[in-house]
Order: sequence, then C-alpha cells, then structure tokens
Amino acid sequence: MRICMVTDFFYPSIGGVEEHVFNLSQILLLHGHKVIILTHSYGNCKGIRYLTNGLKVYYLPIKPFYNQCILPTMLCQIPLVRCVLLRECIDIVHGHSAFSTLAHEAMIIGSMLGLRTVFTDHSLFGFADLSAVFTNKMLQIDLANVNHCICVSHIGKENTVLRAHIPKEKVSVIPNAVDTALFTPDPSKRPTNGTINIVVASRLVYRKGIDLLAGLIPRFRHIPNINFIIVGDGPKRDLLEEVREKANMQNRVELIGAVEHSQVRDILVRGHIFVNTSLTEAYCMAIVEAASCGLQVVSTRVGGIPEVLPKNLIILTEPEIDSVHKGVLKAIKRYTNFSVKQRQDISVECYDETKTDMSLPNYRHIVSTSTLSQNTQKRMLTSSKKCHKNAKASEKESKQLFCIQNLEDDIPVLCPYKCNEIVASLYNWENVTQRTEKVYTRILAEPEKTLGDLLYGYLRSKVWPFLLVISMAHILLLFLEYIRPRRCMEKAKELTLLRKN
Repeated sequence: MRICMVTDFFYPSIGGVEEHVFNLSQILLLHGHKVIILTHSYGNCKGIRYLTNGLKVYYLPIKPFYNQCILPTMLCQIPLVRCVLLRECIDIVHGHSAFSTLAHEAMIIGSMLGLRTVFTDHSLFGFADLSAVFTNKMLQIDLANVNHCICVSHIGKENTVLRAHIPKEKVSVIPNAVDTALFTPDPSKRPTNGTINIVVASRLVYRKGIDLLAGLIPRFRHIPNINFIIVGDGPKRDLLEEVREKANMQNRVELIGAVEHSQVRDILVRGHIFVNTSLTEAYCMAIVEAASCGLQVVSTRVGGIPEVLPKNLIILTEPEIDSVHKGVLKAIKRYTNFSVKQRQDISVECYDETKTDMSLPNYRHIVSTSTLSQNTQKRMLTSSKKCHKNAKASEKESKQLFCIQNLEDDIPVLCPYKCNEIVASLYNWENVTQRTEKVYTRILAEPEKTLGDLLYGYLRSKVWPFLLVISMAHILLLFLEYIRPRRCMEKAKELTLLRKN
C-alpha cells in the first residue's frame, strides 16, 4: 500500500500528533508499505527531507497562518497536493488532527482524485461556544465523504460521531502508544536528599490547563522539599514566570522550555510525580510516557484520560485547583509511605541480624555480678525489661500506624520497572499499526466514489454553498489534467536503503 500522511503538525514541531504520525509511519515502513508525509514549511525547513528508515517528508512552500495551521483556501493548494499524490502513486490519504487545515483539504482533493481517505481525530471539541459550532460544522463537511475515521479513545469516538454526524460503523477506536524501550525508568537520577520532583510536560497553552498549574505552584511554597520541573513552551510561559517570581520560588521551579522528544525521557526520570492539568484531552501521550518511566501520574479527569491508564498508575482529579492540589498531596503521601516502608524493612533486617547480641540474657552476662550489689542487679534487670517491652510496643504502634495509612490509601506505589512492564503490555506501536492496516485493507475494498456520490455526501451537510466550492475544485482538477495529464507526470524515484544484516 502507498500511504500519504497529511497534517499541519510535524517535526520540528513537538507534540502528541507529531509523535503519532512519525511512529506509525516508521512501523508501516518496516511492514513494507510506501509512506510519505505531507506538511507545510517550518522556517528554513522546506522541500523534501528524508528521516529515519527513508521516511520521505514533503515540506510544502506554504507558510502557517495561525497556530501552526495554514490559511484555509481550498483551491490554492490543489496544484501542489495533486502533484505530490500523483507522482507518488498514492492509494490512501490519511489526515491527522481536526485542527489541521492541510489535512482536510488534502482529503477532499484525494477523494476527488479517486483515492481512499482516512481521518484520525486526536482532540475533543465542545458544542456550546461559537467557535466550536463553526469548527464542528466544518468537520461535518470535511468528513462527509471520508471512507473511515479513527479516534484515539472511546470518548473521542462519541464526540466525533456527535460533531460530524457520521455513522458509528465508520469510526474505529485505535489508541496511541509509546515506545517503552526508549522511556525506561532510572531511579538513580532522582534526588537522594529527600526532595520530591514534580514534572510537567505539555504545551503552555490554555487548553492544557496552565492556569490551573499557575494556581497550584504557590501552594507548595512553604514545603521546602517540593520542586517543579516544567517542560514545554507557549503563550502561557509568561504567566508561570510571573507566578514563580511572586511566590519567590526561583530555585524550586525550573522552566526548561521546548526540548527535543529524545530528551524528554532524561527529564522524566528525574521526577517522582507527573502532573497533567489538561482541560480537554482525547488521549494524553505524556501521561503514558511518564508512567512508562515509573512516575506517579496525577491528571485531571477529562475526555478520554480515565480510560488510558489503570487505577494503580494514575490519580484522577477534577479540573479545579483544590482537587489537583489534593491529588498531588495524595501522590506525595504515597511516595512518603513507600519510602518509610523501605526504611523500616531495612531497619527490621538490621535488627534481626543483631537480635542475639542485644538480647536480655547476653546483656546480663556482660555485667559482672561480683562488682554490683544484688539490689543494683535487680534494678538493672527491671529497667532493661521495661526498655525491651517499650521497644516492642513502639514497634507495634508504628506497624499499626503504617496499616492505618494503607487503609486510608490502599493503592501502593509500584516499582518503576513494574510500571514500565504494565505500560508495555497495554500499548505498543506494533499493535496500533496492525489495527490501522486492517482499516486500510477494508477501505481499499470499497468502490471508488463518483462526482455525484461526492456531491450528495456534501449535500447532506446542509451547507449548499460548499457545493459551489467543490464544483470549482473539480473544474480546476480537469484543467490541470488537461495541461498536465497524470499519464505524463514523472513518477517519484524510490529510495532504496541498504541495511546491514
């Protein structure tokens, strides 16, 4: 199969969509498929680039208009997109993200060229505000003739079906995954002086709940052993810097900024707790990567997050400052209890090894009976028995206190390596790719849609002026076919990689 991944969000930009597209393309290449990626230019990054395993990326000479997305023109991108799709002999056009203008336009052009189209929705939308109403209507138009839709969570599927008014039979749920071989724990990187590091890794934008994070940080200013490590960049960075200055926590809040994805693991292993304050999220890659590195995860209960990780790997809170604060305190308590238990286990082992030397009979033999009077010996014997009894009582009380703490929070902290094993058993890119290939195989068996089928599909969206846009696009495609027929177009050369066995 020849697949074209289309999105406005790709490297050098960093994010969940970028990681999903890259990793899925890599496994498809290993399975013997032809995969290219279509995106817009990023600064000096233009033209054709080759990534790992010969992954071909087209950085089209189109500048982003807003929030890394191009200006929606529909007609202006037809010559470029048509040229790429025909030169690469593409069979399937796979668009990613509802925010991506280029993905929607490429899917429409692909449908008019007789290609199969797939769309993966990575986000959730509301229904009340004006922007959501407009976005949902545009999504309904764009997905009117898509062959199949993929969502990353079950709540995302419900949201997409309601927004785009597409049959639920045409929507599949295929979650994201994480490479657990790259995101491995390393407890030796954590501080050993009793400091607890709280890590946050996300875009610093409103949708990621940075305002909640800004209200959470000052609440720990009186606890000296709690530090924050914040990874990411965005318009809300100034807010976090202001909060750090007002709370006088310059030495305890580290703002690293945007980093390469290959460096995220080195930062995660420094932490004990990972906090996610998103206000809306279909599937959060960051919490899966953090759990794979052995961190306790505290996240808001929004979107599809509750179905991502099991209960023993995540603490769910409401998207409120007080609730998130309680969740972080709960995670700190779990880690403290875990550390206390480890110290108690070590002390009990040491006590068992020296118990015969510190027992009462041995102590009695140390003191010479000839040098002490009989009353003095009795007093020493009585006091030593009391000390021995008090030690047993205090040990019993500490065990009871530990049991009470476990009853209050009966979910213990798992070993970091055990967390990595659990995540590896739940999510892997091989399984995601196999399920995606089944979708590709199914849509290739569907008949090609005619122009009448396409117009009827757009007519069901009840936006009749859009039929005029489709008609103009069809006329433009006929004109391009006349001046540059597809049979005369030079096919793109295949890149052959020589791999050593």
